[in-house]
Amino acid sequence: MAECVRTTLNPSHFLLHSTKTPTQNPFFSSISSFEAKPNARNYPKISLSVMSSQNQSQGQTQVPSLDALLNSGRKEEVFASIKASLHNCLSETNLQLTVPGLKSKTRGKVRDIYDSGDYLVLVTTDRQSAFDRILASIPFKGQVLNETSLWWFNRTRHMIPSAVLSVPDKNVTIAKKCSVFPVEFVVRGFVTGSTETSLWTVYKNGVRNYCGNVLPNGLVKNQKLTANILTPTTKAEDHDVPVTPDEVDPSFHQS
Repeated sequence: MAECVRTTLNPSHFLLHSTKTPTQNPFFSSISSFEAKPNARNYPKISLSVMSSQNQSQGQTQVPSLDALLNSGRKEEVFASIKASLHNCLSETNLQLTVPGLKSKTRGKVRDIYDSGDYLVLVTTDRQSAFDRILASIPFKGQVLNETSLWWFNRTRHMIPSAVLSVPDKNVTIAKKCSVFPVEFVVRGFVTGSTETSLWTVYKNGVRNYCGNVLPNGLVKNQKLTANILTPTTKAEDHDVPVTPDEVDPSFHQS
């Protein structure tokens, strides 16, 4: 297990140190450039570029897609980089042991969350979670997940502000504390799946009204629905619990 150690909590100088060997990964294409917004606590702006340092130094803005890389002569180079990182994943962090000011650690399925009192430090690890279990660690998975979240925050910032204060590392986000609305939504287009909350599982068990969606008789596994359906769930401690829109907010279906 890799141990992640931070030297300070100052968002402007918050550095990532771990047993991971600090290597450049030239194979991920640019996702976006994210700039944290200034706030009342006067944290400095921190710009995050997902573009590889090699392409930045060359002044390029276009980076080959993964498909292009895999179909080029660099395929073996890409695979070698991934293989070399299999034993170099960020699987566990323990910043509370080394960083003054961190009050507690909450270990999620993928993220390690540290409470500093004024804000949260979220470390996205390389842990892979499925079926309410940690299955393995995957190289670069935490980086990709963290930067994908930043991409969406950047794309939706004209609609709603985000909690992001700064991004000092590709696996780390420092965020404001917020009141969580513990509901998530899954859009389903097929009668499929194998988990307890999947559409096929509940349908074959006789459920015909799932999360407020009326399902007709006679559907078969993997059948495409005539229209996509929205299935909300609450975030329970161990697993997700399906609910109806009326249970989320009774005003949803008021005329």
